[in-house]
Amino acid sequence: MMNTKFFIRNRNNLIKRLDDNSILLLFAGYAPYKSADEKYEFVPNRNFHYITGIDREKIVFMVAKINGNVQEKLFIERPDPVMARWIGARMTDKEATQVSGIECVDYLDKFEDTLSSLLTRNRIENVYLDLERQEIGTAITEAQKFGKIISEKYPYLHIKNVYYDIAELRMIKSEEEVQLIRKAIDITNEGIQNILKNIKSGVMEYEIEAYFDYTLKKNGIKNKAFSTIAASGKNATILHYSENNCKIEDNSLMLFDLGAQYKYYNADISRTFPVNGKFTKRQKEVYEVVLRAQKAVEEAARPGVLYKELNEIAKKVLIEGCKELGLIKEDNEISKYYFHSVSHYLGADAHDVGTYNIELRSGMVITNEPGLYIEEEGIGIRIEDDLLITENGCENLSKDIIKTVKDIEKFMKNR
Repeated sequence: MMNTKFFIRNRNNLIKRLDDNSILLLFAGYAPYKSADEKYEFVPNRNFHYITGIDREKIVFMVAKINGNVQEKLFIERPDPVMARWIGARMTDKEATQVSGIECVDYLDKFEDTLSSLLTRNRIENVYLDLERQEIGTAITEAQKFGKIISEKYPYLHIKNVYYDIAELRMIKSEEEVQLIRKAIDITNEGIQNILKNIKSGVMEYEIEAYFDYTLKKNGIKNKAFSTIAASGKNATILHYSENNCKIEDNSLMLFDLGAQYKYYNADISRTFPVNGKFTKRQKEVYEVVLRAQKAVEEAARPGVLYKELNEIAKKVLIEGCKELGLIKEDNEISKYYFHSVSHYLGADAHDVGTYNIELRSGMVITNEPGLYIEEEGIGIRIEDDLLITENGCENLSKDIIKTVKDIEKFMKNR
């Protein structure tokens, strides 16, 4: 569990960004129903968790910043001895304080009265809510629903979106966060080695995926960073292939894009391996081009470099390589074989929050994942590492996960 000081520091940094005479409300969320009486597994809203450390559903966090004075309060569910026998006890006020460092804790049935009292007795001007939205068509969140209610009942209030403020804070990782990412990467590495020891032709992709799943369970990992991609042969040319239900053919390559999630922090690693333990001449040629592009990005990643420049660096190497491979003649043809960006942020979300039209800064954690996807040859190769931007460059957090042709073939020969 993260030290309470981490969450206190996050709250203090966020509160500094709030206008005076404002209220901030953050919601933990809840698990929706899947079918009949079965629910999806609950995962806390990552912004809520980043600010409070609480990973229980239905809890609400409130900050009132009035005339320079700050009051923090958590609203939790009341104890229910009957339900405790069925699904376990709810979080107590002492437990909530111990995890979050928030001293004032009340019950959820007091939330509306408390909020109404604050709005009535003080000249509140703003209500901050996390109004994150990925797409127009996605479901309305609890915060968005509440924003509509507040706007209707208190039309003089300004509803402000705190999402971007929290996202900006999350872009720069603390040492505590980096350590959790390192741990997730270490477990992912163990899982990859388990895959390599057991990979072979003639079996199904999901059978090989199961070796990674076993490693995670053995290490007490409850959740993956995302659904594992275990793509053999032509399947590896599909960027987000996840069916993992085809038979693995001999002499083919198998691309894995996977990661462990450790205490809500993620690894995101891609590796491509020869199923029979040895690259063919053509596979090796393509692989070396991707590896060359990845190395160029890693060497360039440092504070002050525009994020978007990393993809241009990767594309330049891949264009040169594809010309050498006889795949293209003109630069603009590269989109046939490389059609995604080389990097994204990594942290509490696998595709972590943050803006991209900026310069890299020390403390960011980003991925480095060039690839080439040659559908007509059944070759899909992606190599992905996780980089920590440091004061003078970057640190490859996943450098211990084997990736050179020599090391891969040696490992698979001696397994």
